[in-house]
Amino acid sequence: MSDRQKQSRSQIASTSQMKKLMAAYFLEIDEAKKTGKQKVAWCTSVGPAELLHSMGFLVYYPENHGALLGATRMATDVIPLANAVGYSPDICSYLTADVGAYLKGVTPLTRAYGIQNIPKADILVYNTNQCRDVQDWFSFYAREWDVPIVGIHTHRNIREVENFHIADLVSQMKSMIPTLERVSGNRFDIDRLREVVDLSLQCTKLWRRVLECGAAKPAPLTFFDATIHMAPAVILRGKPEAIEYYKLLIAELEDRIKTKEGAVPGERHRLYWDGMPVWGKLRELSDQFYQLRTNVVASTYCNSWIFDAFDPKDPFESMARAYTELFIVRDESFKEWYMDKWIENFSIDGVIFHDAKTCPNNSNNRYSMPQRMAKRLGLPTLVLHGDLNDLRCYSEEQTRTNIEAFVEQLDQKDG
Repeated sequence: MSDRQKQSRSQIASTSQMKKLMAAYFLEIDEAKKTGKQKVAWCTSVGPAELLHSMGFLVYYPENHGALLGATRMATDVIPLANAVGYSPDICSYLTADVGAYLKGVTPLTRAYGIQNIPKADILVYNTNQCRDVQDWFSFYAREWDVPIVGIHTHRNIREVENFHIADLVSQMKSMIPTLERVSGNRFDIDRLREVVDLSLQCTKLWRRVLECGAAKPAPLTFFDATIHMAPAVILRGKPEAIEYYKLLIAELEDRIKTKEGAVPGERHRLYWDGMPVWGKLRELSDQFYQLRTNVVASTYCNSWIFDAFDPKDPFESMARAYTELFIVRDESFKEWYMDKWIENFSIDGVIFHDAKTCPNNSNNRYSMPQRMAKRLGLPTLVLHGDLNDLRCYSEEQTRTNIEAFVEQLDQKDG
């Protein structure tokens, strides 16, 4: 893409406010660790953050740090350090990048915010709804720092979420409370938990509205935009700041819809992205689709922070339900039904499946889903081979060529 094309590309103005929120979030945690005024809990990105906030913890999400390592391209350099101490190159590259960066004593937070180290956890809290790797990831730090670790073990490959699933997870969450009380020094307060769940509910409703703006023609944002703007839904849900931010973003996107200002001028094709982002290649991929006048308008990944089930009247059951209704937890039949709905609602012309080498749980192409989808819906599909963080698994030339050929296929179909 030429410099002139790059300069003419419309930017989302709300991004500047989001950057301020991210800075404030990380600096608050860094200050808390320096002063000891507030305890820090590590939490998986789709873990029981509401419970932790209600107990007075500051909540840190190492998967967010893993994505930062990927986006800044530090990951590929530090992953071998984790491999050297026994963590396989075939397991989650969020895990190996984060552990490798810790072993090397580096973090992208230094360049971004002047923060020298990731915050040491006072307690580690995981949910295996995404994969088992999070348990092993957090166990590394539990051993390293000799701090408590507690977790929720979620049922997987679920077709319908049943009452027994929910009852089990509620019991697991409630069993954490004595340990959380001991570490935080605070007593559990059900009314405070209701307040936090209500804030998360408001946040998730607004985040859904952000993503649904992609159904407009032309779409005012792209999948690549959404991977950036989902940050408050991940690390600030349960906080009022996330709600205020998404109100600001929605107003801007709705204004774009009214004026028909598309994120990709002259939008010709609309795609769905299934699987993880390639964090270290977001810009290059975004630019290529921009040049091809093709917009990736919807995704499975960014929808992972839509939690319709939250209900402050019944916080434990609704948290258990919200974190079990996730796409990644469900069986193939549910996943296909779910994707079909979004494909229809967003007027999708083709589907890209990212086969992420180290993330089998988020790679949905491995059991013939693309072939079934193409037969069922009559849509072209493309499988891109790569990884979320480890760029040694990614061929830029091959990916670029495959995308160009795929868009040519869409052109021929339209013609």
